Amino acid sequence: MPKPILEIQNISKKFRIQRGHTPYLSLRDSVTGFFKSPFSLERAGGGLEDFWALKNISFDVYPGESIGIIGKNGAGKSTLLKILSEITPPTEGKIISRGRIASLLEVGTGFHHELSGRENVFLNGSILGMKRKEIIAKFDEIVDFSGVEKFLDTPIKHYSTGMQLRLAFAVAAFLEPEILLIDEVLAVGDAEFQRKCIGKMDEVSKSGRTVLFVSHNLSQVQSLCRMGILLDKGKILHNGEMNTVIAHYLTNGEIKHFVDVKNFPRIGVKNDDFQIETLGINKGNPIYENETVTLEISFQNKQPVKELVLGFSISDMLNNIIIECRSTASYKEYNLSVSVKKKITVTFNPKLKAGIYNLNLGARCAKGMLEYVPSVATIEIIPKQEKAEEWNKRSEGLLITDSHWEI
Repeated sequence: MPKPILEIQNISKKFRIQRGHTPYLSLRDSVTGFFKSPFSLERAGGGLEDFWALKNISFDVYPGESIGIIGKNGAGKSTLLKILSEITPPTEGKIISRGRIASLLEVGTGFHHELSGRENVFLNGSILGMKRKEIIAKFDEIVDFSGVEKFLDTPIKHYSTGMQLRLAFAVAAFLEPEILLIDEVLAVGDAEFQRKCIGKMDEVSKSGRTVLFVSHNLSQVQSLCRMGILLDKGKILHNGEMNTVIAHYLTNGEIKHFVDVKNFPRIGVKNDDFQIETLGINKGNPIYENETVTLEISFQNKQPVKELVLGFSISDMLNNIIIECRSTASYKEYNLSVSVKKKITVTFNPKLKAGIYNLNLGARCAKGMLEYVPSVATIEIIPKQEKAEEWNKRSEGLLITDSHWEI
């Protein structure tokens, strides 16, 4: 097994922050107050306290891996990348790096604003340890990708934010560092440029180089990264496959097999005469790939219902619907009398690859929609433990397709 290209060993980062509220003072008040009592800040309750932005962070990164780092604002994501980029040192712990690191953390980072775009390309290449002829060999590709050819000899300080971003990303990606660190900065670019960046980062990863990507855009992270890390309050809450990490982020790690639906919010419908009450998922058993799943849905009505249709859909963690099923597959017309409680059972094979998915419930009748309850439960489909040879790894995609081949 190859050595990790990055080893992060018990990294912690401490900042000293102001405690309490210090009122605004004019310069005259501040100077006068200082000479009256030089140490009054501490006595006024505005002293300093320690804040740990990161605490005991440890993980290994291997060549060619693309890792997404997600979490709420203030979780420590950007601080971690700044430590890996050697912008700021850790308070505790150490990092072992076995490759050149290029980072794109903030718009304009690494640029000298008095120099032209052309000069900054060579400056950045030199910082990465590249020789002039290596930079020249990549120069045309950088300019073409960034789209700033007309302004190449203009000082960076006259570039728009988007132009700075495009040039900075092109420099970071095309000068072929072994490790590429990208922060949320891509959100500044337009949709077309974001697509180009994601495509380039995917290409960088497949070429054997390593990408660490911080973003709140979960669809981008999911499309690019196979592995992920969830940070919360400076600590690793979960790491593993990206889909599972995103699921933990969105569900706080809770996957249930029985759900009381009565108090769940309904969308777009207000109906006191009909209610879905509970949901049972696969009788409490694990759900495996390409196997049958059973859902038990109980409901109650207070008024007669004509032509009742119950249904469910399964969506990914970004709420893109993948599968939708309705009771009309078995019952073309189902009518209810006054005030009854019923339970309907549906058995199906979702044909979905292993991962974490959302389950949504709904009901309608001849008069229209009765209920829609989105994201009522999270289900986990577990991969079957099948040994695959190196040349026959698991296929890509969401669905398992039955097929017959003949030669």
